[in-house]
Amino acid sequence: MEWAREFARRPWAPLVVLLAYTPACFIMFPRPLITLFSVVAFGAWMGFAYAMAGILIAALATYYIGRLLDRSTVRRLAGTKLNQVSEVLRKRGLIACTALRLVPVAPFAVEGLVAGAIRIKLWHFMLGTALGILPGTLATTVFGDQMEAALRDPAEINYWLVAGAALLLVVAILVVRKWFSVQIGKQTAALSNA
Repeated sequence: MEWAREFARRPWAPLVVLLAYTPACFIMFPRPLITLFSVVAFGAWMGFAYAMAGILIAALATYYIGRLLDRSTVRRLAGTKLNQVSEVLRKRGLIACTALRLVPVAPFAVEGLVAGAIRIKLWHFMLGTALGILPGTLATTVFGDQMEAALRDPAEINYWLVAGAALLLVVAILVVRKWFSVQIGKQTAALSNA
């Protein structure tokens, strides 16, 4: 843990953390590991803020790359499951972007590429991404903060806080999964009736 804090003392450290999320999303490096590192290095609040900002920078990069790519290329990358979801994204915008980020159907970068390629409104995509990643990033921050507290002194861990964060994340995922399956069902029914 001391090496993470030593890293945080460098003037360029926040920039490194902010930018680390972008290449990580393309190589499918687990975002929560960067977030945990950020929390240990900068503390819970600043670590959370850097994590949210870094993830949003990565989302913005994937969105604009998707805007530049040929739609057929993005369609091949996305696969059939995300192709179905793209129609829901187009019609439901902000809500669908939020749901997709909360319960990912495809890798983070692919979702951003698709959103850019199908020309989702940028503010829908970015706000939806922020809302969708918020519970997971907050839960990771709580776990990281409590893990660090437990390593300092096992008596310091707040089990209620950890359980509450886990419960909130599970409930949010279950609600969004249900909503998304209903939306996909409606979309499939509309296509079969057409």
